[in-house]
Amino acid sequence: MSLKITGWKKILSRASWVLVIGVMAGFISRVAIWEHFYYEGKEGSERVKAMTIADQTQPIEVLEEEKPTETEVYEYIVKDGYPRYISVPDLGVFNTRILEVGLKPGTREVGVPSNIYDVGWFNGSNRPGEGGAILLDGHSGGPNQLGIFKNLPSLSIGGLIQIEVGGGKIYTYKVVENVTKSIVESNKYMSTVMRNTIDGKETITIISCTGEWSQSQYTYLSRQFVRAVLVK
Repeated sequence: MSLKITGWKKILSRASWVLVIGVMAGFISRVAIWEHFYYEGKEGSERVKAMTIADQTQPIEVLEEEKPTETEVYEYIVKDGYPRYISVPDLGVFNTRILEVGLKPGTREVGVPSNIYDVGWFNGSNRPGEGGAILLDGHSGGPNQLGIFKNLPSLSIGGLIQIEVGGGKIYTYKVVENVTKSIVESNKYMSTVMRNTIDGKETITIISCTGEWSQSQYTYLSRQFVRAVLVK
């Protein structure tokens, strides 16, 4: 009877492969751990400026950052009675275009303009002069530039907002509320924005993103709500 003994060269070859595999597994584990703590450290950091394209790790909506020319703004036309321009003097916003938006396809989410310098009017809400609730929204920033509502949180109670409609009539509203809500709170608060703040007083609500940036959720963690009532 004889026993088969593996040659020393084969033993050395197998040991080398085991060593190589072990080193590679250790390297991959270290990279995964570093990446985890890197993004954990970034979570909740203030996003003073929107993330650059190079920093994006998840698909997001592509936004336009080219400011409309004076001619494009001047020649912008809507039907009579429909919102055309918005001005918020305290924020340095004058005659900014208001574009009609609806719900995002297949969702209950209100759409927003593709350009960070435009404002959206939700066509499921009222128009100025109808006496009901009017819903507007816009961007605080895009991939590289700050947007039309970058300073919305600083708008003071009593500040004035003007909306010009097709046909030239101007409606003026006074700010009665300016609040910041978390995403969870915002979803609940949305049920109030389709109602007048004060019974019998036409109300506009402006919504924009604000606050800290979440890399994991790829969004701002808060929403800003400004509510204003018609004064003339």
